[in-house]
Amino acid sequence: MIIEGLKIKQELIDKLKTYPVPKKYLAAFIVAGDKIQENFLSQKEKVAKELNIDFRIYRLSPDITNDEFRKKIHQIVDRKKCGGAIVQLPLPNNLNADYILNAIPPTKDIDLLSERSIGGFYNNRSLILPPSVEVVKEILKRTNFSLAGKNIAIVGLGKLVGKPISLWLINNAKIEKIKNIFILDKESELDFLKLADLVILGANQGSIVTPNNLKAKAGIIDFGYSYNSAGKLIGNLDIANLKPDNFSFYTPTPGGTGPILIAKIFENFYALNNQ
Repeated sequence: MIIEGLKIKQELIDKLKTYPVPKKYLAAFIVAGDKIQENFLSQKEKVAKELNIDFRIYRLSPDITNDEFRKKIHQIVDRKKCGGAIVQLPLPNNLNADYILNAIPPTKDIDLLSERSIGGFYNNRSLILPPSVEVVKEILKRTNFSLAGKNIAIVGLGKLVGKPISLWLINNAKIEKIKNIFILDKESELDFLKLADLVILGANQGSIVTPNNLKAKAGIIDFGYSYNSAGKLIGNLDIANLKPDNFSFYTPTPGGTGPILIAKIFENFYALNNQ
């Protein structure tokens, strides 16, 4: 099965249309000049327009300092009319992402990236879950994939994908009766993947996992992305030689996890504002 992310995204958005539109605005902060991140943000903007959400983009200079960035966030997000905020990641190397993200209060942190939001999530006290976790849950539900007795591998330890998904799996390991969880970074030996019934990829390096790395009939959820020499967007999974015997399901890049992730961000916005 190939997961049709665009189709799932539209189904989730259509469901949101049946709920009251939040009266508050959603703020998005981006450091100007990164075409890739501008493209990702424009996709969120399109969804906001479809849902009639007041989506306000704040483009900041690449020369902005950490303190100036935080001050800008406070100016916009602390207003009562603001119902949520996102910071388009990654940020340039001259900026401290953790320091900046901590300026967003948990009640408006729809990505769950501030330390207080992560703490609430860690202790099962969060109203919402990280969008990447919700994507995994959505795919597992749609594929009828049970975690019970399974070996699961996560490749990549980033704050958007690897860390929150790993934490969610660890917190639910006993409840879901998960057999083993392998947490790998992109430099790790990938031999463990041959043991994994479910592989979750979130490294920023293209085509690092080939069919030869995989257990037969594994499920693959690929969040990772990069661009090849021809400028084409590709995932962590090398699908050039992928055959039906190699997987039970997988998410293509593009058109897999990305669209679903955007829908989940808006689900979180609704959840925080339609209580």
